[in-house]
Amino acid sequence: MKRRRLSPEKRKSLILDHTADIIAADGVAVLSMELIGKKAGISKSLVYTYFDSLTELLRALLKRELKRLRRLQVQEAENAQTFEELVRGVTHQYLKYIEERGLIIERLQAEPSVSRGHDPTDYSRNDAVSYISEIVAKNFDIPQGLAIAVTDISFGLPATAGAFYLHSEMSREDIEKITVTMILGSLNAVQNDYSTRQQILRRKT
Repeated sequence: MKRRRLSPEKRKSLILDHTADIIAADGVAVLSMELIGKKAGISKSLVYTYFDSLTELLRALLKRELKRLRRLQVQEAENAQTFEELVRGVTHQYLKYIEERGLIIERLQAEPSVSRGHDPTDYSRNDAVSYISEIVAKNFDIPQGLAIAVTDISFGLPATAGAFYLHSEMSREDIEKITVTMILGSLNAVQNDYSTRQQILRRKT
């Protein structure tokens, strides 16, 4: 039977799929272009046709994983009817993805040449912060500059929660509740602090 010829993008995607499977099962240390080619059913030289080096391949895989995660979070944010739904939905998708793919992300992130110090919330971070901070500014009645700072800092909480979840006995649902409570609590505290500081002083006449 004649093998169906795959498009370059499909072939590239399959190489990344097989690489992810190897990492999930055995870690990064065992990887080689030859092993990846063997698992993908192609020659090592063909793997090099798509990726100049193993590091480039792993960076592409990490980027793909983070891009998929961000896409799911954006969908949740766009479908939310209340701000709590937005925070809960984005957090839920993050922790669910970490549950399913977190081991791959963690192992890739552990390689300095691959991660370059980025955490799982970094992909398209600026765009996401800009989008959500506008919602924060309108719903919490705070200046845009303050909303950007609060939103950007809050992005660290899901990443910390995800790292904790991977090495904890606590359920994903409980960690999700804690994370949502912390994010909403910090936003409410900033709103209250800002409104108190900006209140017009009442003086005796």
